[in-house]
Amino acid sequence: MSLGHKSSGNPAAILSSLMNKREKLQDELRNIEKQVFELETNYLQDSSHFGHVLKGFEGFLSSSKNTAKLTNSEFDKMMEDPTSAQLGLRVEA
Repeated sequence: MSLGHKSSGNPAAILSSLMNKREKLQDELRNIEKQVFELETNYLQDSSHFGHVLKGFEGFLSSSKNTAKLTNSEFDKMMEDPTSAQLGLRVEA
């Protein structure tokens, strides 16, 4: 059994080692997903006055202040995805 693990061949020890590694990787993935969610949220909030990839850039060069704005409920709908639901994160507007 060549899994790249240093062990005495004890199946219980191998399983325990793999379970610990799995838990660490899941924690790391959760942290990365949270960071991505926070960065995306900051991008969408910080760029809302001049446009972003979700609402478009129609008003960017326009001198008119009547550009369409993303409502909080629309923003919340876009931000609701399996990752944010899984992490229990919620966008505060």
